[in-house]
Amino acid sequence: MRVFRWVWVVLLAISLLGISQQTVKIGFLAPLTGFAAADGFSALNGALLAVEYINQHGGINGIPLELVYYDDACAPDQAAALTRRLIEKDKIVILVSGSYSSPTRAMAVICQEVGIPLIAAYAVHPGIAATGEYCWQNGLAAIIQGKAGAYLAVEKLGARRIALLVMNNDYGISLAESFKATLPTLEQRLGIKTEIVYEKRYPLGETEFREYLAAIKTANPDLLYAPAYYNEAANLARQFRETGLQCWLLGDEGWDSPKFLELAGEAAEGVIIVTDLDRDSERPLVRYFLQAYAQKTGIPADMVGASAFDAVMVAAHALRMVGTDPKAIIDYLSKVENFEDAVTGPILCYQDRRAVRPIEVQVVQNGMFRHFHTLYEPEVIYFYPKG
Repeated sequence: MRVFRWVWVVLLAISLLGISQQTVKIGFLAPLTGFAAADGFSALNGALLAVEYINQHGGINGIPLELVYYDDACAPDQAAALTRRLIEKDKIVILVSGSYSSPTRAMAVICQEVGIPLIAAYAVHPGIAATGEYCWQNGLAAIIQGKAGAYLAVEKLGARRIALLVMNNDYGISLAESFKATLPTLEQRLGIKTEIVYEKRYPLGETEFREYLAAIKTANPDLLYAPAYYNEAANLARQFRETGLQCWLLGDEGWDSPKFLELAGEAAEGVIIVTDLDRDSERPLVRYFLQAYAQKTGIPADMVGASAFDAVMVAAHALRMVGTDPKAIIDYLSKVENFEDAVTGPILCYQDRRAVRPIEVQVVQNGMFRHFHTLYEPEVIYFYPKG
């Protein structure tokens, strides 16, 4: 009788999952080489840590979860080729992107075409989710992150004269456009006037910002908003201090990296960023993740690692609940509410396949990211009123 029950349980699990292999495979792409390798390292280790955590807690209804991963080098053509390999050869059931917006957009086109769910861990471009019903964004989408930056700048920091120095790619432009689009709403709400006193774009990989910063100093802003990745952000922060600018320096989740703190050194002090990882949170999963990540890698965790951890956690949750049928997975994700098993959460819901959550603001103090503020306001964190 016991043998019969054991066989019945195994058969039931296999039936629910719709699989017969020994593991449930999800795919993962990240930039493990090239200019974005530090973020790729964080993303991969966050994802592997999630798989370890999930398997320690029963896997996918008793079947181990397996992460099949490759290096996309942050190149859209490479990401596209590897997406097809993961789907056609490795037989993954979900793809998680641990990469930037441009390669993730390439993944999204293929996943939508073949009907495989894609969960972008931290890529922000609105075109990812807009690709179609199989494409989901788990990170802080550009439209929300830029809006949050504007609210923080104007309401919390009191900025009225604002400078924009924007990285000229999908990431930087989408954040800046959302930031600017939010200002009229704030003016009407608060009865104030804001002014963009300076705005320039610079190429990805830029290392020399002094000319821009000298012009910004002449414009005399209250705040400089500067969407960037960690390399550009570190150079910008150092030269910002050299130039003697006294205004607020506001970054975004692209600054959220131990490499930024290392490269910027003392110039990082006082920098404020909009992100989705609160190092000072007392939530048990956050404390677990921060400790486990540091033990695993020897460096502090960042937003990228936390976001990859969460994307895998969401994927595993859907697999446990509805199995591997792609349509069942995306239908289930559309109904998720108050998902607590997320380091950057809780995830309150998804709107238009984009995660909604409280938004964290961190400030650099004594060489570490620390809690500064949390944005809970519905008009900030939701894409549109819920319900």
